[in-house]
Amino acid sequence: MHQRPFKQVDVFTATAYRGNPLAVVLDGTGLSTEAMQHFTNWTNLSEATFVLPPSPEGRAAGADYRVRIFCPGRELPFAGHPTLGTCHAWLQAGGQPQVAGRVVQECGVGLVPLRQDGDRLAFAAPPLIESGPLPEAEVQRIAQGLGLQRADILHHAWCNNGPRWRGLMLRSAEQVLALQVPRSDALAGYEIGVVGPSQEPGIALEVRAFFPGSHGLIEDPVTGSLNAAMAQWLIGAGLAPAQYVAVQGTCLDRAGRVHVQQDGGTIWIGGSSVTCMTGEVLL
Repeated sequence: MHQRPFKQVDVFTATAYRGNPLAVVLDGTGLSTEAMQHFTNWTNLSEATFVLPPSPEGRAAGADYRVRIFCPGRELPFAGHPTLGTCHAWLQAGGQPQVAGRVVQECGVGLVPLRQDGDRLAFAAPPLIESGPLPEAEVQRIAQGLGLQRADILHHAWCNNGPRWRGLMLRSAEQVLALQVPRSDALAGYEIGVVGPSQEPGIALEVRAFFPGSHGLIEDPVTGSLNAAMAQWLIGAGLAPAQYVAVQGTCLDRAGRVHVQQDGGTIWIGGSSVTCMTGEVLL
């Protein structure tokens, strides 16, 4: 074990402690998968990341760093708020991208470009692995687990970009905020994203993310991978404009702001990040 540089970052917020926290170990070299997983579980956060040098293939393709992303109980090939938070921490710690204003992250899904968007970072939404409508039996089960009538669900789709999100659209933000938190036994193993149109000025959508039965974590404060996948679904289906802001975390006393912009064939998912802790961690 030795001391490693560490930051705890709050993501999708410009105000500390109102977004989604992330533990970032800025030097993960030499750590085993088991050590990374154990540390992640110990943090009691939704995710922790470990920064590594790019693989030879990644470096040749332009990667600035490689990251391994963990949540309680498992490693993730990709996740949104860890992507933004890790990049923020890497840049703040002195990381120098090969191309100014553009960072390329290597992770389980391959290379993910990021760009600086004013005081925010934004990542290019990775392509969906799975899309199209959900099976009706699953829609019925999810409705029951969330305390909804089937008619409350206006639209639904697979939103799989690594995490296997099931996306639902309700009639309004108020309906989304009124949802009951699902019991762990009712929808265990499901990753569910729910969205509804908002009447708040400057805000298009209210979002909530549930994963009941996932090592004690039931609702996520602000979720980049979900917003990235749902943006591809909603914009592609004409259910959302090509540029919008989504709010997430309201029911958890957070104020996450996710900035979505379609630029040509790419959808960018952006947000601010704030470093809340800087120091070293013994690993």
